[in-house]
Amino acid sequence: MKADVIFAFFGYNESFAGSTGLAAYEKQLADMIRTLRETRPDREIPRIVLFSPIAHEDLNDPNLPDGSENNQRLALYTASMQKVAGQEGVAFVNLFEPTRKLYEEIADPLTINGVHLNALGNRHLGEVIARALGAKDPKATDSELASVREAVLDKNWHWHNRYRATDGNDIWGGRSTLTFVNDQSNAEVLQHELAMLDIMTANRDPKIWARAKGSDAKVDDSNVPPPVSVISNVGGGSKSSSSEKEGTLQYLTAEESITKMTVPKGFKVNVFADETKFPEIGNPVQMQVDGKGRLWVAAWKTYPKWEPLKPMDDSLVILHDENEDGVADRSTIFANVHCPLGFEFWNGGVIVTSQPDILFLKDTDGDDVADVRYVLFQGTDSADTHHAANNLIYGPDGGIYWQSGVFMQHNHEHPWGPSLEATASAMYRFDPRRYTIAFHANNSPNPHGTAFDEWGYHYANDGTGGRSYQVVPDPATKGFKMRELLVKEVRPVTADEVVSSPNFPDEMQGNFLVCNTIGFLGIKQYKLHREGYKENGKDFQFGEVWGTPTEELLSSTDKNFRPTDAIFGGDGALYVSDWQNVIIGHMQHNIRDPNRDKKHGRVFRMTYESRPLQKPVAIDGAPVAALLENFKHPALSVRHRSRVELSERETNEVITATKAWTAKLDGKKKEDARLLLESLWVHQQHNVRDRALLDLVLASPEPHAVVAAKTVRHHWDVADPVLNVVTSPITQQEEKIEVKVPAKFSKTEAETYRLGSEVFHREAHCVTCHQPNGQGMLNIYPPLTNSKWVTGDPDRLIKLTLHGLWGPMEVNGTLYDPAKGVPPMTAFKAILKDEEIAAVLTFVRNTWGNEASIVTPDQVKRVRETTKEVQMFIKPEDLLKEYPLEK
Repeated sequence: MKADVIFAFFGYNESFAGSTGLAAYEKQLADMIRTLRETRPDREIPRIVLFSPIAHEDLNDPNLPDGSENNQRLALYTASMQKVAGQEGVAFVNLFEPTRKLYEEIADPLTINGVHLNALGNRHLGEVIARALGAKDPKATDSELASVREAVLDKNWHWHNRYRATDGNDIWGGRSTLTFVNDQSNAEVLQHELAMLDIMTANRDPKIWARAKGSDAKVDDSNVPPPVSVISNVGGGSKSSSSEKEGTLQYLTAEESITKMTVPKGFKVNVFADETKFPEIGNPVQMQVDGKGRLWVAAWKTYPKWEPLKPMDDSLVILHDENEDGVADRSTIFANVHCPLGFEFWNGGVIVTSQPDILFLKDTDGDDVADVRYVLFQGTDSADTHHAANNLIYGPDGGIYWQSGVFMQHNHEHPWGPSLEATASAMYRFDPRRYTIAFHANNSPNPHGTAFDEWGYHYANDGTGGRSYQVVPDPATKGFKMRELLVKEVRPVTADEVVSSPNFPDEMQGNFLVCNTIGFLGIKQYKLHREGYKENGKDFQFGEVWGTPTEELLSSTDKNFRPTDAIFGGDGALYVSDWQNVIIGHMQHNIRDPNRDKKHGRVFRMTYESRPLQKPVAIDGAPVAALLENFKHPALSVRHRSRVELSERETNEVITATKAWTAKLDGKKKEDARLLLESLWVHQQHNVRDRALLDLVLASPEPHAVVAAKTVRHHWDVADPVLNVVTSPITQQEEKIEVKVPAKFSKTEAETYRLGSEVFHREAHCVTCHQPNGQGMLNIYPPLTNSKWVTGDPDRLIKLTLHGLWGPMEVNGTLYDPAKGVPPMTAFKAILKDEEIAAVLTFVRNTWGNEASIVTPDQVKRVRETTKEVQMFIKPEDLLKEYPLEK
């Protein structure tokens, strides 16, 4: 870079170190200045300006700190920065004193939470900075300034996608070196796009300068080079592709896709919406239902990221069923949002992810199009959009939950202390009323899917591994943890849901649904045992939820059917979004593979024909008293949407009405327990800590209510982020693998064995399916222990590892059959080197009681060469003809 001027804004997060941290801070600033002076390759010294932090605004909000303690520290650090600037001979701008003065002079709030400026605050601060740098007050109308700002924002969009490029793992990281057709890598394609963005950014400067002078200019991108051409590898066009694992390029219509579905007797599926009528819903990734009972879809059409010179048409779409016939009649694009992996309603608007930001959008004029848009929260990493913050859910406790996977580095700034830094794959909890952020519970490597049931039991999934969990309080860490919920059957999992609908059969109510997108294409269903479970070697107590498989809710033989979400609508039907894509993997194909479909996207609607649909319930705009009465409704979705509606009402009104409503309930009656719990949750959502009400629910005759009340108490007294401000980075907690090298191995063989252990335990490698103990998963993934498939002919094992395996096979008397949803074994020929394959096979052949010869890189190289023409998964029956299983 050849920057002429460098603006450096520091001091807010550092100030929490107090006076004892000043010396170290001053040294860091001085070192930074000296380093920056040496960065230009032409040795020209850039002009450097240090800016102090702004003051903390007191918003007189009981949910937020008043800023008095912060301002004492910020004043110290402002003076410290001014001293360093003088010593190093650089310019300094004091933002602390001017903003504190602005807070006193201007009646309207200038920040959203005391420390982050709103639009008005940014405008005033811009004027402060301009004057401090010697600029004259602009003689321009508001419309002229808005015109310039519009041009600046357009330039900023292009520069932001270059400087803070999303999906950086595929540009510079571990997946950038993956190669496909003609050995073309992701890096070759995506790094060229950065060069395109450099030119597009520069092309927008003339428009800004023209508008600043009162005229205009047209942006001309004709000098931007075209993108690098990519040849699709779909159908076996490169080592990492397999036509059997992929879908098909011959897409079925939505109606044809329904004919490939199997559902339980009595259920019916119809097309609610598809790409033929609503092209804007391509690549649907999450759905929600609003207070009017309308279905919303987050459409990620630029997946996995926006491409220069193409439209950015990711969006939140409202699907209107105006005649209530179960088919969408029209759509409205509420807002365009890049990479909208998750969204949820709150406070009269919508919270949506758009890494690195979490946005708040709101429609204030009733046209169903967002006219308010601002950054609510920052710091969600975008290094891997497949692992980014996803599937936002508003919990009954008032928190907004999301999960995010490995490869990410988050940095969340907030008013209560230094920013929360985390590189861990986990569930996070953000309280939008208090602006607190909590590292809620570890979940790795790529978690997707969150749900709550009527008693507040909390469930989550790991997408890559397919594991399901109950999220429970963990006093040891002053947070929460994941406990196993069921025996995993399928992977990868995209979302989950709890059955709660008057339209569905009674025996299904409360069941747990899991969406899966490879191998088994559909929705698995599990009965949840919440009162304890003592069968099949399990011994769980009351409240330790355990799930057992029941009839599959939906399965499909349409190879492109990819259910990404399932949610109960305002009519009680289950709505299922379908990504509908030939490609589902992000490692097996170039990021810009032309067959990554951007057009298809469906929403299917599932109903039980012998029961009536759920009747409409008044929620949007309903009186507080009516919303409280909605808590008596049998459908969880009605109660959830009523809680969301209450989030936008004034706290005093809500709490006053809730106390009056609660007074009519009897804490000694079991039938009133759930309603009292709802009352407690309303208090928690509005940050009103009614200890008497908490004690009443803790003493409830309904044990489920007691469990939920204990969780509320844990939130208030143990896991509150204000009580436990995190001051050091949270890192990924990798499971420590104890490697016991067999005594028979030489020193060289021992090193090979250790490498094999490391490869086996990598994310999305062997351990994901075959488990740390090598036992696999019952009826899904075969065991690696006591199996001739593993300890027998090494060439057979090498061949299936290189090219993958798919088809019926018997291991130790158990049949593993794709017809039952068993996904294919990954082909590792394009993922692992010969040395790594040899090492991991040596590891599995000599672990868990197995004893067999080592595998050498030369053996792998030989088999790779002799089978280089193989482009499809190997069938077990064909492999056994060539290499009969030993007796």
